[in-house]
Amino acid sequence: MKFVDEVTIEIRSGNGGRGCVSFRREKYIPRGGPDGGNGGKGGDVTLEARSGLQSLLDLSYPRIFKANDGRAGQGKAKNGKNGSDLIIPVPLGTLIKNNDADQLLADLTSDREQFVAARGGRGGRGNKSFATSVNRAPRIAGEAGEGERKVLKLELKLLAQVGIVGFPNAGKSTLISKLSAARPKISDYPFTTIVPNLGIIELENDRRIVAADIPGLIRGAHQGIGLGDRFLRHIDRTGLVLHLLDISRPEIDPIKNYHDLNEELRLFNPKLPPKPQVVVVNKLDLPSARLRFPEVKRSFDSLNLTIYPISAITGDGMDALLDEIERRVFAGVVEDGD
Repeated sequence: MKFVDEVTIEIRSGNGGRGCVSFRREKYIPRGGPDGGNGGKGGDVTLEARSGLQSLLDLSYPRIFKANDGRAGQGKAKNGKNGSDLIIPVPLGTLIKNNDADQLLADLTSDREQFVAARGGRGGRGNKSFATSVNRAPRIAGEAGEGERKVLKLELKLLAQVGIVGFPNAGKSTLISKLSAARPKISDYPFTTIVPNLGIIELENDRRIVAADIPGLIRGAHQGIGLGDRFLRHIDRTGLVLHLLDISRPEIDPIKNYHDLNEELRLFNPKLPPKPQVVVVNKLDLPSARLRFPEVKRSFDSLNLTIYPISAITGDGMDALLDEIERRVFAGVVEDGD
């Protein structure tokens, strides 16, 4: 399924129904009074977060969403029916902004949380409501209110406790498939993953952790190279970052890659590098990686950084890594992301 994390939509709430000018015309009642009913209220447009959605794809076409108008009032004091509200489902983590001013209007992070983005117009008053002791036969009705029209910009920031980052071909998709029930498509070439993947890590005692695999970042990602600026936003809410490094290729300097990627995070958002990180070195199933590991460990030891050696293919080292993730998330080390 195509992943869409940014879309612009136009919404229109319903117009109010007209008020009615009417007088009683009943047998044996020669001078019936005013009995025009009020018009119905126009429908609201509401955005509602749904936990089962992971993309804004369904909102990319059509891009105009309109609630129903209220019905006009009728004689015999019958009020018009209110226009039905329009509820637009969006994924958890959706930011709602005013498209013109880029002003944040709402941030929907809880299941079924709602934001009324456009309110329907009020219904016009019927002439019955204008009757007074002085004016017993008013021939006027109140004007109906018009609905609101707005252009909104929706941005999705995935809600995950753990974000997996790394340069292309580091093995992030394979890792998340081992950690969780996610099954992303995986091939042996850079930029295999072109959309973020969400996975659920099932633990004992019915506990679970949501992890996000952020597509391969490259140098200059914060400037939009390789679509990095769009993917980096999905790390904003994570509380723990898994920094995945490939040490199987001798031409790759893992220490340099570690610093380069953290610099990309810093340039995109200065709040990202201070987030708790777990450094993971991958592909220990390959002889070249096993040969380099002692040297790599000494380099990270000199930085006072603990590394977790794993093979995402074979699963070696995964138990220790899972224990560390669980400890950080549930021992109060990791708070929910901003």
